[in-house]
Amino acid sequence: MPVIKDERHKKDLVVRLRRVEGQLRGIQAMIDAGADCEQVTQQLSAARRALDKAFFQVLACALQAAPAADGARSKATTDERLAQAAALLAKFG
Repeated sequence: MPVIKDERHKKDLVVRLRRVEGQLRGIQAMIDAGADCEQVTQQLSAARRALDKAFFQVLACALQAAPAADGARSKATTDERLAQAAALLAKFG
């Protein structure tokens, strides 16, 4: 499985995850303070969407890391990338 090598992508992903971490801590504080359930669910939904974006960013990294080919092999490479994406989504999505 490929790893995230691009430093800019690593930084963006870590920043996004730290933001989600802050959201989750805020949600915990809301619950401790007795916040309205609707407000809590709204914040949970926002945190889940942020995690989904991070997931898709990492998934895109895995697909982009596959070597590009041209000519007769390009269809096979595309099929391999699609199969890899489908496997990742089935396993973790």
